Amino acid sequence: MNENLAALVPELALLGAAVVGLLAGSWLPRRRQWIVAALAAAACATGLAATAVTMAADREQTVFSAAFAVDTATDVGRLVVLAALLLIIGMSVETVRNHPRETEYWVLLLMTGAGTLALVGANDLLMLFAAYLLTGVPAYTLAGFAKDAPGTEAALKYYLMGALLGITMLAGTALLHAAGHATHYGTLAATLPSAPYGLVAVGLVGVLAGLLFKIGGVPAHFWVPDVTDGAPAPVAAYVTTLPKVGGLIAGYRLLHQTLADSDVNRSLLLAVLAAVTMSLGNLAAFFQTSVKRLLAYSTISQVGYLLMALAVTTRSDAAQRSLLVYLAAYAVTNLGAFAVVTALPRARTLDDYRGLARHRPDLTAVLVVCLLGLVGTPPTGVFLGKLEIFSATIDGGYTWLAALAVANTVASLFYYLRWIGPLFLPTGTSPTLSARWPTATAYCAAVLSLTLGIAGQAVLTVAEGPLLR
Repeated sequence: MNENLAALVPELALLGAAVVGLLAGSWLPRRRQWIVAALAAAACATGLAATAVTMAADREQTVFSAAFAVDTATDVGRLVVLAALLLIIGMSVETVRNHPRETEYWVLLLMTGAGTLALVGANDLLMLFAAYLLTGVPAYTLAGFAKDAPGTEAALKYYLMGALLGITMLAGTALLHAAGHATHYGTLAATLPSAPYGLVAVGLVGVLAGLLFKIGGVPAHFWVPDVTDGAPAPVAAYVTTLPKVGGLIAGYRLLHQTLADSDVNRSLLLAVLAAVTMSLGNLAAFFQTSVKRLLAYSTISQVGYLLMALAVTTRSDAAQRSLLVYLAAYAVTNLGAFAVVTALPRARTLDDYRGLARHRPDLTAVLVVCLLGLVGTPPTGVFLGKLEIFSATIDGGYTWLAALAVANTVASLFYYLRWIGPLFLPTGTSPTLSARWPTATAYCAAVLSLTLGIAGQAVLTVAEGPLLR
């Protein structure tokens, strides 16, 4: 049994900073609450440094009686989550500065970030459910942080959907435990192949229902547009990005570690879910005029593409690599788009962005890079991610799914161009700019998206062996 807590430095850094920040915020005057934000950023930086050390050591290990795994997927997931948290902190500064509950905002963000990291490394069904709760409960509160009517509605819908599908997930966990007489993935891998087919299938569907809620996939996607539209822009950026990283890596690990030898046809189920999710997200996005709702449906369609990797988890050796590359590229690109939305708080519809290129060419360039990046246009990181995930899907025997994904990618260009087009029209007034922090965050995210696209292939070639296999 390995209980080496040094392997959990990123998670402990976030939790420790949350506790210290809550205590410190109780005594700090309101004008000095920014210290808690600095503490949150320092915790993320500490976690990134610790993850770099772990990756350099190139040693897989488990802790807490093997309930938490530290491996390639965990390390890459940590990098993505912690870097994304830093970007969200940057775009949140102006939103919560001098707010009466500023400290609580940073503490909740740290707690839900720690829950996301727990999802990434979960190697046991009970750990998976505990991470589900730790990720969800602070996020429900963040959704209603503004305490206005849209925020309250968003928080209520988020909570009710989360509670319902959390119970479904717990029921699925109980059924898998009844079938396999264990909750640890390694033990389940040995016992589930001989367990009753129906019990395993229903249990798996229950657990996947909870993960689909977390990532915003069909049919557990109904909360996504309302929460994204009603929550503050930085919170909307969080709920459309980080839970997807945790939920998809958790889903990959569950399928890969426990069901590799099972007769349950989870590949076809996930392929159908991927097809429906990407198609519904794109179709609904066509008719949106609110920029936040457009990005909400965009993120649903992106989940469809990402689910393709889960559909071929045990059918293609490139499934894990494609998933991790796509997640990293999607995270920074989506956050870049939301950073621009945060920087222009009064620009809420597509028409409000009319003529932005004339007044703010810098933000226009960032927005164009991020929106075309979400389509999968080279040289952005999402292009490389889509190339990897489409190749893995074809390698896994789902050529029809890859063809549908290509068609959806082409179709998605329509609604992104509906946003890009008005940017260059000659009319329009200059939207009110929030402040420098969201703008700087947008620059960083766009640069990261381009860097992943340009340098990503070289990194993949070097890391083809031990890193991303």
